[in-house]
Amino acid sequence: MIGSLAFALAAGVSAAPATAQVTEYEDYEYSDSVTELTTVRVEPGQWDRYLEGLNQTWVAANEIAKELGHIEDYGIYANMAPAEGVFHMMLVITFPGENMQPSRARYDEFMQAWGEANMDSSNETVVTLYNEIREIQGTYLLREIEMTQ
Repeated sequence: MIGSLAFALAAGVSAAPATAQVTEYEDYEYSDSVTELTTVRVEPGQWDRYLEGLNQTWVAANEIAKELGHIEDYGIYANMAPAEGVFHMMLVITFPGENMQPSRARYDEFMQAWGEANMDSSNETVVTLYNEIREIQGTYLLREIEMTQ
């Protein structure tokens, strides 16, 4: 009985039309914005310490970038079921598509708002804290695929 069911399911899958196709810009388009996703593994017992540091550096800098219109949004996401060796957090930033190219004007505008003191402090936090309690596992640039109906 179970063998017959498995055969029927396999036959049904193989009978699916092989010619089904979607066409770019007719059936789907790419979003204008680009999302940067960074996966991070945090050492045991260091979760709150890392979040405290992120709040003082990464979150504060992204708030300024958002106010300046350099980014659309950002967020910190927790992996609620991490397996051994897998990331614990995702740091996510969404950029307007036109802001993906380097820009001296945006850099100067950000540095004026953020300031050298904050930059120096953030760099110090990365060296003395982050490098001891976390591991960046990967960084990805994603563009959403929007299906049309």
